[in-house]
Amino acid sequence: MSLDQKTAPAERAEAEDWKGRSDDADAERTLAESDDQASLVRIRRRSFHLLGWMLNPHKRAMVTLGAMLVVGTLASLAGPFLAMLAIDHAIPQITERGSYTYLIWIAVAFALISVVYYASTRLFIVYSAKISQEMLARLRKRVFRKFQQLSVSFHERFTSGRVVSRQTSDMESINELASQGAEELIVSSLSIVVIGAVLAVMDPVLALAAFVAIPCMIVLARWFSRVSAIAYRRSRETVADLIVYFVESMGGIKAVQSYRREDRDREIFHRLNQANRYAQAKGFKHNAKFGGGTKLIGNAVIVGVLLFGGWRVMNGDTEIGVLAAFVLYLKRFFDPIQELAMFYNTLQSGSAALEKLSGVLDEPVEVADPERPEPLGTARGEVVFTDVEFRYRDDEVVLPGLNLTVPAGQTVAMVGATGAGKTTIAKLVSRFYDPNKGRVELDGRDLRDLSDEDLRANVVLITQENFLFDGTIAENIELGRPGADREEIERAAKVVGADEFVRDLPEGFDTHVKKRGGRLSAGQRQLVVFARAVLADPRVLILDEATSSLDIPSERLVQRALKTILADRTAVIIAHRLSTVEIADRVLVLDSGRITEDGSPSELTAGEGGYARLHRQWEDSLV
Repeated sequence: MSLDQKTAPAERAEAEDWKGRSDDADAERTLAESDDQASLVRIRRRSFHLLGWMLNPHKRAMVTLGAMLVVGTLASLAGPFLAMLAIDHAIPQITERGSYTYLIWIAVAFALISVVYYASTRLFIVYSAKISQEMLARLRKRVFRKFQQLSVSFHERFTSGRVVSRQTSDMESINELASQGAEELIVSSLSIVVIGAVLAVMDPVLALAAFVAIPCMIVLARWFSRVSAIAYRRSRETVADLIVYFVESMGGIKAVQSYRREDRDREIFHRLNQANRYAQAKGFKHNAKFGGGTKLIGNAVIVGVLLFGGWRVMNGDTEIGVLAAFVLYLKRFFDPIQELAMFYNTLQSGSAALEKLSGVLDEPVEVADPERPEPLGTARGEVVFTDVEFRYRDDEVVLPGLNLTVPAGQTVAMVGATGAGKTTIAKLVSRFYDPNKGRVELDGRDLRDLSDEDLRANVVLITQENFLFDGTIAENIELGRPGADREEIERAAKVVGADEFVRDLPEGFDTHVKKRGGRLSAGQRQLVVFARAVLADPRVLILDEATSSLDIPSERLVQRALKTILADRTAVIIAHRLSTVEIADRVLVLDSGRITEDGSPSELTAGEGGYARLHRQWEDSLV
């Protein structure tokens, strides 16, 4: 039984549904806009604007490259003409007069033309590659910077697999269009025009007979352009599905292996892979039909020209050199027509990639830097929420109208059930999101009026993800304040107690943490992140379940360090472990985005509210 036959109905449906789920945000927007002709015009204008931005710095170089290409193309077309002169003029002079002068001049001309062709082609290849790579590098940099600027909400719906697809397959399509597409278009078009003119001058009657095949080639080329566009779009969709699913499946490999999902993932990947194979195979079939058809038409014309031209030579209506050159030119006449039709694929690929990348670049930055930021000066750290309303979706209000003041230097702990709005408050203070209504202020200034540099220097969010970058422990701590010296880095590690485990490692602070900090335990990674925050020395520190991955000894060590870390700075602690909450000056109990209790830990524990019950349950769990 085949793998397709063994696939369970639910899994088969999931695989079939993957394509719809894997469509990226800009593609979905493009498809939605395509219902409106005006929107299609905007999409094309957006793509052409991006293309113009790419080409603009290289306008003069492009003109020079075009001249090189023209010279090289004309040089490559001179061969059959020189062969005609040799057959019809040089050889008769040798046989009749014994003079090799004409043949020598033809040989010299051929050598010079070969040198010109070599030089122009070499220069074109070198400089076109240089320009195309400069354009690609500049575009990659712009796209990467744009992805960095886009808000957290965008990245939550635009998966990592789609980001990879934009920076790989789409970039490669544009590279192919820039480095090869222009050359194919210019060379093929110029060859057709020049050869057609030369044939008409050499022998108008033979040219007319050969040009009868042109309508057949046009019909075949139009058919190929139409069907190949459909096949190409399908192959691009399926390969994008493969990239997205592969990246996301490998990114979640721990969950895949933990829940024994390998077989199911293989079945889904198999179906996506099969869909891509079928799409690619269909495209190759179209290529085979078109390539074979053009060869058939071209060879049929050559046979007809040989028969008709031979008859004209026998009758003295033309010369044998003309016939030989005519046949050689015919070969070069039909090949460019085929290349022009094949260029349509490259154009389709590049156009689709330009649409997607221009869509990303056109994506609005929801959390943008102000045009004229207000200077913050020396921050105190007072945080104020005034009538803040926030929702992730239109039908789901997370904060219905929050009013909250956290004085500078106060440590506030927030507790509540999952979905109460605690993490949302942390993200608003960090300005990962902006409120739908109301204001979030730092020292009396709306966060939307502060520069990103001021905000990030004074507000740091630590989450339970404890993300480490590829590099050494020292380099990861230094991210808190780039340029810090080793003494400052080691001092920050000592404050949180991270220096103890670091010094036990073979290379100490120079130990490489590997991908995502895989060489360290979860608790060790969290301690490194705490050291990074200490080095940053923000006025507002937000801990969102930051101690959840620590074991009891590590948590106690960090709690002792937190008393030092949180001194003289504003802190917001989100935690389910009440041992972490106990170090706070003030506790807020949240329910559905509203503050239901507000007081010191001792005051709320002595009461009869939700925090008191939660505290008693926690104490009972310790017995």
